[in-house]
Amino acid sequence: MKQGKLWEKIKAYGLSIRLPLAAIVIVLGVVPLFIQGKVMLGSFQQAQLDARSIEIQNQCVILSNKMTRLGYMAAEGKDNGQIETQMQAIADIFNGRVVLVNRNFRVVKDTFNLAGGKFYISEEVIKCFKGENSSHYNKQMGYFAQTIPVYDPQADKNIDGVIVVTASTENISTLTDLMEGKINFFLMFAMVILVVLGLTLVYMVFGPFRQLQKAFDRVAQGDLESDITVDTYRETSLLSQAVKKSLTKLKAVDQSRQEFVSNVSHELKTPITSIRVLADSLMGMEEVPVELYREFMADISDEIDRENQIIEDLLTLVKMDKSAESQMNIAQVNINRQLEMILKRLRPIAKRGNVELILESMREVTADVDEVKISLAITNLVENAIKYNVDSGWVRVTLDADHKYFYIKVADSGIGIPEDALDHIFDRFFRVDKARSREVGGTGLGLAITKNVVQMHRGVIDVESVPGEGTTFAMRIPLTYIVRQEARP
Repeated sequence: MKQGKLWEKIKAYGLSIRLPLAAIVIVLGVVPLFIQGKVMLGSFQQAQLDARSIEIQNQCVILSNKMTRLGYMAAEGKDNGQIETQMQAIADIFNGRVVLVNRNFRVVKDTFNLAGGKFYISEEVIKCFKGENSSHYNKQMGYFAQTIPVYDPQADKNIDGVIVVTASTENISTLTDLMEGKINFFLMFAMVILVVLGLTLVYMVFGPFRQLQKAFDRVAQGDLESDITVDTYRETSLLSQAVKKSLTKLKAVDQSRQEFVSNVSHELKTPITSIRVLADSLMGMEEVPVELYREFMADISDEIDRENQIIEDLLTLVKMDKSAESQMNIAQVNINRQLEMILKRLRPIAKRGNVELILESMREVTADVDEVKISLAITNLVENAIKYNVDSGWVRVTLDADHKYFYIKVADSGIGIPEDALDHIFDRFFRVDKARSREVGGTGLGLAITKNVVQMHRGVIDVESVPGEGTTFAMRIPLTYIVRQEARP
């Protein structure tokens, strides 16, 4: 339960990458040292055992040669003070026991005087009688055993007996334990050094990231002009650049918002100001003629309609900005029929301006679209082409498609758009000729609405224009509506 609560606290606070990084540095330093220490300890112990084995073997070979030369086995181990003294010396030197076994596996001599005349049968003794010298280390019992043959002096290849030396390894264990203690002390000291170095290294490595975090905190507090450049590492440089780009976009959005609020205030205020001026003029005049009164009231009505149109367009934009895919009423729509209905509805306006409407359908097109929204976008384009046209001009609407997209072009013979205004033509409240826009009832929101609709359908819209010759808007929209996949958390 306590471990679970601790883990919950860690998750709530957030696990820092510094902890696993420091752990990795420490582990990568300690583990090799630990392995090296174990290898050194094992090598030291094995070297001691090998040295002991060679020493015992040399002493036993000397003893075996002397026994062979004196024919000790042929004499059945009769008293020979020189041999027995040497056997006892070997037993004392190695703190062990020396046993001499004849070919009948009976003990001829035992320095412990315990097994004399008894049978001594073991795997090592049997192998030695077959000509195989052997040595054996019993770590659990703490002894080392060595067998050496004693040959018949009359026939070198015949083995008369076997010398079995059992030596204690207590001193080797003592030396090994002492060495292990020194190695463990060294490992502990090295571990402390590595922990300090690891934490220091991690602290130094994450220094630039702390600078970056402080810069982000300043930005979060509203200091958008704060310098967040940290070029110490490539990663911090990339993060700085990415945040700078985001801040640039954020500043642009904030500026756009301020301009939008300013434009909305201005646009909503203009009709009200006009109405106020007209109303004050009427109130300031005595015996106003009916004709003038009607003219002023007509102007007031036009300004009210203009105010209403601005509000409706603003509401449309706000709804589109908040619109999610679930609010898109996608259905199979015959685009040819829709264009015919739009042009039919706008022909009266075109006739008043003496503008010819032309529809060119290259093929039958059916697409997945929101019929209301796409109709609004096309209507805005065609209506603008009519309003900003010349006398006896034309507006040509062209429909085409391929296997993936359908294309709508709205071209006109109107007054055109200056080149320096093309980049802002889709901005909200932007108008090329403000005087003419107000004259024809423009709000500066129609093209912004159109672009928003096209983008909601995963399409694109472009514009080309030559001042004095005309303008062409080109839309490309997928035939099949593409549902945007939401990013997984």
